[in-house]
Amino acid sequence: MSSSATMKHNKPKKPLFTRFLDSVEYLGNLLPHPITLFAIFCLAILVMSGIAGYFDVAVADPRPEGAAGRAADGMIKVVSLLNAEGLQLIVTNLVKNFTGFAPLGTVLVAMLGVAIAEHSGMLSAAMRGLVMGASKRMVTVTVVFAGIISNTASELGYVVLIPLAAMLFHSLGRHPLAGLAAAFAGVSGGYSANLLIGTVDPLLSGITETAAQMIDPNYSVGPEVNWYFMFASTFFISFMGAFVTEKIVEPKLGKYNDEEASEDLSQDKMGSLTDIEKKGLKAAGIAVLIVSAVIASTVVPESGVLRTADGQIAGSPFLKSIVAFIFVFFAIPGFVYGKVTGTMNNDRDVIDAMSKSMSSMGMYIVLVFFAAQFVAFFKWTNFGQVFAVAGADFLQTIGLTGPALFFAFILMCGFINLMIGSASAQWAVTAPIFVPMLMLVGYAPETIQAAYRIGDSTTNIITPMMSYFGLILAVATRYMKNLGIGTLIATMLPYSLCFLVGWSVLFYLWVFLLGLPVGPGAATFYTP
Repeated sequence: MSSSATMKHNKPKKPLFTRFLDSVEYLGNLLPHPITLFAIFCLAILVMSGIAGYFDVAVADPRPEGAAGRAADGMIKVVSLLNAEGLQLIVTNLVKNFTGFAPLGTVLVAMLGVAIAEHSGMLSAAMRGLVMGASKRMVTVTVVFAGIISNTASELGYVVLIPLAAMLFHSLGRHPLAGLAAAFAGVSGGYSANLLIGTVDPLLSGITETAAQMIDPNYSVGPEVNWYFMFASTFFISFMGAFVTEKIVEPKLGKYNDEEASEDLSQDKMGSLTDIEKKGLKAAGIAVLIVSAVIASTVVPESGVLRTADGQIAGSPFLKSIVAFIFVFFAIPGFVYGKVTGTMNNDRDVIDAMSKSMSSMGMYIVLVFFAAQFVAFFKWTNFGQVFAVAGADFLQTIGLTGPALFFAFILMCGFINLMIGSASAQWAVTAPIFVPMLMLVGYAPETIQAAYRIGDSTTNIITPMMSYFGLILAVATRYMKNLGIGTLIATMLPYSLCFLVGWSVLFYLWVFLLGLPVGPGAATFYTP
């Protein structure tokens, strides 16, 4: 046998998990753009509905007689869109599907307020002050925590905090990739957790509400329905992320050598807050207190004008107007900061900031157009209800209920997230199937959505399909010139596994052991 043949024969085989990641990356690269993917889904729904309609596919309706939307014969039938009636339905509702898509308006309105705070420089300054003001003992926790709360400002965490964390760790004599990993874990691995209700909440709740209405046409899901659980998750993920960084990731990386860098790091300085930025943050803080006090005056008193007529908070105008308060909460302090620091002087500056934010949402708006058509087609065909009933029957047959059911659901969401990196894109596809399915088994949409957010968040950091993965890789190669995708994934994998297990356990304790609601007025179980 030749030496080359011997070397080939003795070549070490890649570990199973490495081969799995290679396969995911390869298959993920074969997928078209998410917008194209939704267009393909729309065509697939048309063809599938025609086939199912031809064969009269149907299931027994589990809803009681007289329930809204229940057919007289007690059957849920797949409706074909591949006929004259289907074509008429599509063309007459094309615009309405788009403009009436629940997440569209809520996300755009929330982003207008966040844009003012971001473009004035307030969010960047606040983040830098938070991270750089931390003690050496608490710096890791603070970096992960700052990453989590940065999700309120969309891409700010990726663009500002992650490079900043790498620089901070380097300046402290620690491995810069450990800082990058800690920030990345907070920003992306803890994506759904937050102290505040951010833009992701109305986005997901709008999709959940649409899916829930396949079973209950009057069901409403507000942006606040996961706030309790996500508020607690913020601190849980912060300390877990710090633990993984200091006990697993940093020891594995070892001592950093500046010779590994791809460029000169001698000028790698932290941008300390200037006096004018500190003054601006103080003024913005006062504005936050004033805005909070005004909002509280409409809700805290039993006679508050934003409570219900009988003085309740659940179902109140306040909870239904969360998006409006997100806008105000960021817009006013953001403008105050800009006025003090000189970055915003008049209404034109505010308008320019909002315009820039809207221009950056072009891809999202195009995505929404096709996603909205897919969701509408899926609803019209009754596929969601048919799959839900069949899936619920299957789950009841195999006896998979309670915690085991949700652990399986979380794992499945995490696996799908490896291939579809967008939280809204994934939920738009899966919610019409799994929300009705789990509702029929007895669980409320609010609880289902909370479980989905765990699976969706925890695998963000190990998939090249995540939209900012390339940016993180570029920042990392600044400190390690020969770093590849495999190294970055291997660095982030301990966070992904620990977050997936730990966060799922927290969900079990919260929902099943303690019986706590996942948000204000949120039910754990669904009763028709």
